[in-house]
Amino acid sequence: MRAARAAEPKPGAQAIRRALAVLRILASGREQGVSLAEVVRATGLTRPTVHRIVHVLIEEGIVERNERTGCYAVGGQVPELALARPSRTALLVAAEDILDRTSRQVGDTLFLTVRTGNDTLCVDRRIGSHPIQVLSIQVGARRPLGVSSAGVAILAAMPAPEARRIVAANEKRFAGYRTDVATIVAQIALARRRGYNLRDVGLVQGTKSISTWIKSADGQPAAAITVSAVRGRLGPRREPEVAEILLKAARSIQERL
Repeated sequence: MRAARAAEPKPGAQAIRRALAVLRILASGREQGVSLAEVVRATGLTRPTVHRIVHVLIEEGIVERNERTGCYAVGGQVPELALARPSRTALLVAAEDILDRTSRQVGDTLFLTVRTGNDTLCVDRRIGSHPIQVLSIQVGARRPLGVSSAGVAILAAMPAPEARRIVAANEKRFAGYRTDVATIVAQIALARRRGYNLRDVGLVQGTKSISTWIKSADGQPAAAITVSAVRGRLGPRREPEVAEILLKAARSIQERL
């Protein structure tokens, strides 16, 4: 009986989870915001439910509505709440000088991306020395796991059942990024075989990306390092060299964690 009671959903848990799901979608829209229809499509919640959640979050100052566009975005109170924890994460501390060194080695744009729920979040970016840099992702950019090269790498490092669950949960969101479940599942399988992820066509046409996953102390994939460059910079000869540099950097960060 005790085990049965523990398995029962706690009162209010569903409402909290729904509100957090809405907030994550709004966060992905950054300053320009997200329309109500997009939130409904991405979360799978009914329009009245999303409207009710957003209205309460607006009342509490957590969400704001752009009167000109009608879109919703994370409100000004969220950065204020974040001030309660101003210190840098263990990952950022562990990775800082390794990212610097790796950026100098490859000469192209380097990204550090973390997993947050069913999303990825870019938390650091280093611009290399090569004259042409790919700046397709900004720090703070949030995307569904599976959309970006880093997201595929993180999914590839997970047990297959967990990766399938996340891909299924994000399915409704993939259309907004011009991809689908079959494409992402195929990319995950290929990344597992390679030991890293290679994205032949990056978020910007004419670019390529390589991502290696980083595991936390408990062995769970928590982040990824990505190099993005113009296609000519990641040709057949240089690709394995850059991949090895990223794999070494990922191992060094893991050892520190």
